[in-house]
Amino acid sequence: MEVTTQLVEKLAHLSRLYFTDDEIKGYTSDLQNMVSFVDKLNELDTTGVEPILHMGDAFNALREDEVKGSVSREDALLNSPLTDTEFFKVPTVIKK
Repeated sequence: MEVTTQLVEKLAHLSRLYFTDDEIKGYTSDLQNMVSFVDKLNELDTTGVEPILHMGDAFNALREDEVKGSVSREDALLNSPLTDTEFFKVPTVIKK
């Protein structure tokens, strides 16, 4: 695949991006290098190679969830500067 300035200009238009002529030349070169790299990878023989999802053998090593006690509502509201009987009160941020 050949990356041309027309292709870069079309991609820029679709992306609502605006580039100078120098930037378009630079992006054309960069994109062509990327396409060439992918084409080079496509030359590799991958028959018999199993696809992988992750680069390592590590797995998610989180602990199991445990049900534990919680802080009571009274204790949670104890140090709050402004509360009602059930909730924290905070200053109004959005006014109608």
